[in-house]
Amino acid sequence: MTETKREPVQAIPSATILLLRERSQGLEVFMVQRHHQVDFAMGALVFPGGKVDPADREPGLRERCSGAPGSDDELILSVAAIRETFEESGILLARPGTSAELVSGERLREIEGRHREALNHGRTTLREIVDAENLTLACDLLIPFAHWITPEMAPKRFDTHFCLVAAPPDQVAIHDGRESVDSMWTTPSAALADADAGRCTIVFPTRLNLMKLGKSGRVEEALAAARASTVVTVMPRIEQTEAGPVLRIPPEADYDLTDASLDAH
Repeated sequence: MTETKREPVQAIPSATILLLRERSQGLEVFMVQRHHQVDFAMGALVFPGGKVDPADREPGLRERCSGAPGSDDELILSVAAIRETFEESGILLARPGTSAELVSGERLREIEGRHREALNHGRTTLREIVDAENLTLACDLLIPFAHWITPEMAPKRFDTHFCLVAAPPDQVAIHDGRESVDSMWTTPSAALADADAGRCTIVFPTRLNLMKLGKSGRVEEALAAARASTVVTVMPRIEQTEAGPVLRIPPEADYDLTDASLDAH
């Protein structure tokens, strides 16, 4: 009897931002712990982000973006990344009116009080917020860092674009308490050490992006490296080796790793 090959499910367009800051120990990145009842990466330590929402495609958003990407798909991903980051961390990458500066911490607290909960519960959209507050989304600050697509055999798949951004110094990042139940600023090495010691869970793409980010000791070094590099799409595939099945990724993706034991992930 011939076995019918299952067609892979469509990968969901998604966007994630790695918020960076500088401390005495060097570069730190903001991470949130997923709620145990969400439908992806339950309980895992991740970067703020999520899937594109239909409202991220609202007409007129391009006029509300500084440094808007050329293609509509790129613009939608940038909008989704900024929206998800505001929802999950409270950081808002936007400028008041035509100002060159991002919204201040004081102004952000006002905007957050009026809109963040409503946005998280789908009662408003980012377009409605920027119109009401006369804001311009700072798409120009998002620096492409990585692009991962869930393997074809997975029952749920994501097509995720990762960006780097230097966090606004006077804005305070804090998890939303709904999809994310905890948050922290951490060095890449400390996050990986916590995962290795069993103190937290970190999924494979997050682990590798922490390793890649950890090559830079300072924020500006990480941003410069991302600007100078070419993002290579990674869709891990399973291959059989003498040592057993492994996840394999393209060497040109610059992760200093091409194979990882399937048992560990």
